[in-house]
Amino acid sequence: MAGRSGKSRSAVRAVQLAPGVAGSSRRVSRQPAPAKPETLADVGKAMVALGRQARAAAQELALAPTKAKNAALMAAAGEMRAQVAAILDANARDLAAVREHRATAAFLDRLTLDPKRVEAMAKGLEEVAALADPIGSVIARWSRPNGLTIERVRVPLGVIGIIYESRPNVTADAGALCLKSGNAAILRGGSESHNSSRAIQVCLARGLRAAGLPDAAIQLVPTTDREAVGLMLKGLDGAIDVIVPRGGKSLVARVQEEARVPVFAHLEGICHTYVDRSADLAMAKAIVVNAKMRRTGVCGATETLLVDAKAPAGHLPALIAALIEAGCEVRGDAAAQKANADVKRASEQDWSTEYLDAIISVKMVDGVDAALEHIRKYGSQHTDCIIANDEDTAERFLARLDSAIVLHNASTQFADGGEFGMGAEIGIATGRLHARGPVGVEQLTTFKYVVRGTGQVRPG
Repeated sequence: MAGRSGKSRSAVRAVQLAPGVAGSSRRVSRQPAPAKPETLADVGKAMVALGRQARAAAQELALAPTKAKNAALMAAAGEMRAQVAAILDANARDLAAVREHRATAAFLDRLTLDPKRVEAMAKGLEEVAALADPIGSVIARWSRPNGLTIERVRVPLGVIGIIYESRPNVTADAGALCLKSGNAAILRGGSESHNSSRAIQVCLARGLRAAGLPDAAIQLVPTTDREAVGLMLKGLDGAIDVIVPRGGKSLVARVQEEARVPVFAHLEGICHTYVDRSADLAMAKAIVVNAKMRRTGVCGATETLLVDAKAPAGHLPALIAALIEAGCEVRGDAAAQKANADVKRASEQDWSTEYLDAIISVKMVDGVDAALEHIRKYGSQHTDCIIANDEDTAERFLARLDSAIVLHNASTQFADGGEFGMGAEIGIATGRLHARGPVGVEQLTTFKYVVRGTGQVRPG
């Protein structure tokens, strides 16, 4: 559900569908590929039809056997490997269009696909196939004195609308997770990744067909018109059960403000790493550089480094030097500027900025409690880390910080469903209702009660 305005929000990533790839002679869908809507009226009709098809597919998918769902995922993975050239060609067209608008390096990184990333998507589908099927599992069972047996059983959410921006890999991740959890997906990606998402969805559609499952289980919105987003947020005449936005602050804010259906979302990943006085310097340097620089454009990247004022005198200069050597711009408080002349002065806004780039803000704080206070004030309850050898201090940090993910002596870049052994994720949920942390197959389910009796009636 949508979190409280401000910091308690859920996080999620989105996916988009595609009718076909240019040059492919194989038919992907049982129905003709939808024509691209040309007017607002056309968009409305197309989206309502999309919703109806998704609702019908969801009813069938909810009863699909695990074997069929796994077969679809494995077949889609095989198609992805076979179509790597087509996927990369589509991605090249997206990149060429974006470069004309002088996109940032971080944005281009999020959009770019290469053979290694395509293979990672294919492996991700196989990993989801290998996961236990949550549907039909009995969460709890008990009996009443009158002989009734009651079970709480996992069931799909229904139809999930996923709205996302530049990451084409979300198409594969979200499609796979929705399929495995028995949900139909309506995927609406950004215009910048439209060609890439189309090519990836073709592989998913072929996998569904090969397994005898309905093509409409994973559909791509056939237009980049923003009106389609508005229609999804209204629920498509009751077809959509939940919306998952995955993208920038403006997208997620719009979804939370306009949605008439439940939302899993987070506005920002303002992640912190705190280096305690008890931290090992070599460990701290390795973690801090990885947490910031491994992938600067992911939501689990550290954006602010906090260093204990009582740490050994050489720790702050050494950490800053390691970041600068790795190619990171450092903005800091007076202590950070004193530690290194290349540090730029941090503004008040820096402490609450999700850079998604090779930039970090650095501040000296008076111990773990001051670090907690800073994170509570400026953070987004996404992912925060403490580097410390003192176990009591570490436990204080982990227990008193109410973020979706808290880490001890490990990089914030581990904030990922795959790294948690969940196969993949749609995103990181930071709200408190329904899902929190990486949103995988289990988090995309709800439950119902199954009550079995032998003729019992309730006494008057």
